[in-house]
Amino acid sequence: MKGLKNIFVPLCCAVLSVFSGCIKNDIPYPRIQANIRAFDVAGSFKAAEIDSTEMTVNVYLEENVNIRSVMVDSFALTPESHFVDFDPALPVDLSEPKKVTVALYQDYAWTITANQPIERYFTVANQIGSSEIDVPAHRVIAYVSSNADVSALNVLSIKLWPEGATVETNLLDGPVDFSRPVEVKVEQFGVKETWYIYIESRQASVTTVSADGWTCVGWVYGEAEEDRDNGVEYRKDSDTEWTRAPKEWITTNGGSFTCRLVHLEPLTTYHVRAYSNEEYGSELSFTTGVTLQVPNTDFNNWWLNGKVWNPWAEGADPFWDSGNKGATTLGTSNTYPSDDTPTGSGKSACLETRFVGIGAIGKLAAGNIFTGYYVATDGTNGILSFGREFTERPTKLRGYFKYKSTTISNSTAGSGYEYLKGRPDTCNIWCALSDKGEPYIIRTNPKNLQLFSPNDPSVIAYGNFQLGESVNSYREFEIKFNYNATNRIPTHIVIVASASKYGDFFTGGSGSVLYVDDFELLYDYDD
Repeated sequence: MKGLKNIFVPLCCAVLSVFSGCIKNDIPYPRIQANIRAFDVAGSFKAAEIDSTEMTVNVYLEENVNIRSVMVDSFALTPESHFVDFDPALPVDLSEPKKVTVALYQDYAWTITANQPIERYFTVANQIGSSEIDVPAHRVIAYVSSNADVSALNVLSIKLWPEGATVETNLLDGPVDFSRPVEVKVEQFGVKETWYIYIESRQASVTTVSADGWTCVGWVYGEAEEDRDNGVEYRKDSDTEWTRAPKEWITTNGGSFTCRLVHLEPLTTYHVRAYSNEEYGSELSFTTGVTLQVPNTDFNNWWLNGKVWNPWAEGADPFWDSGNKGATTLGTSNTYPSDDTPTGSGKSACLETRFVGIGAIGKLAAGNIFTGYYVATDGTNGILSFGREFTERPTKLRGYFKYKSTTISNSTAGSGYEYLKGRPDTCNIWCALSDKGEPYIIRTNPKNLQLFSPNDPSVIAYGNFQLGESVNSYREFEIKFNYNATNRIPTHIVIVASASKYGDFFTGGSGSVLYVDDFELLYDYDD
């Protein structure tokens, strides 16, 4: 038998070696998305925004940078991946979105887009309101009062092109004949363009442009000649007398002005009008909203489902959630109710950052709570839905907190935040209003990292509060919503609190603990 075995084994090997050349390799390659993790260019004024879900990179350039010849200072890709059709050592033309391919087993199509905001303005004597600047058409229209002499009009200020451009004609030298369009030729980095400037007369000396009503706040926009007595009057629908808004409520920009009305009554119709000296613009009206609060802002309602603490009453509709479903895959809930409250009664939300796992196997989990819901666990990472339906426009978020900050002890390799080890941990509370029409999907897996950006075009308003030191007793905080526009109506509200600011990158101090309680949305401004 022993001799037969010695013959059989080599024979099998020989047979296998013959057939091995005919066996097709059907083992699939790993499907790991090839991501651009960092992308820095010369002449940028803030960090690039990278969206791994949409596979986009947005860079932000100073206005004196040649957008057609941008140099890449540094970049980082998913390990073992590479650019296929793009050489970052060469200048890149970003005047149009740049398509690049990043490969790792498969090809992934990314788009690099440059944003280059350029300050532009144009004003003339006797102007009414602001100039209309049409950048794609290289055209400007300014309006003046009907008694202005457009054939000899003084230009007060002009900048319609990037800083450093060569301009053929200096319109600031003296009166300009605007009885017909004026052409101005400009050149920068070898690119030539011509701007066309139009002046039109208006019969009305004051215009009520628009009005937006929130809940206790209203916004009125007017246009008139600069250096006149310009302002806004308002009244409730039930009143007959007009009230003139105090001058401190008015901000001006040349012939344009904005009035922020405060201390208005909810669910009330108001009429408004702009005035200039003794003349009045047309009347506009709006109806204010309600002082709506989101559910469970006192954090008194919780229920325990297995190992998972949920921040809502059993059987109730949830509005808040946490990362507990992910944390409990390797440990216990690190966001849970506490009897430690500002008033000594009810519950608070205790958010604890801790390393969850066994020995060295595991991850840092930052205690957190947010409006939305936990979607799924992706390995040891989370997929979250940020935002709940909400249509009112608050001015501030107020609440109470106390915080134990420990030294940052953990940071995932390649996160970019390893340098924070040894520094004090920082808690973070932030809020946002969005008109996206749906929640934001958040992914913490580094392979397809997708985080919230305050600069997303769908964000109407944003504010945050951070602190990198311990606070041993409850303290009040207020976060102001900083609005990008007054006329956009939100569809969702996002409120997030975390014991570790960089918890999305698994960076923080094990043992950092944030208590939050009694959140409240405010709807008015101080005078």
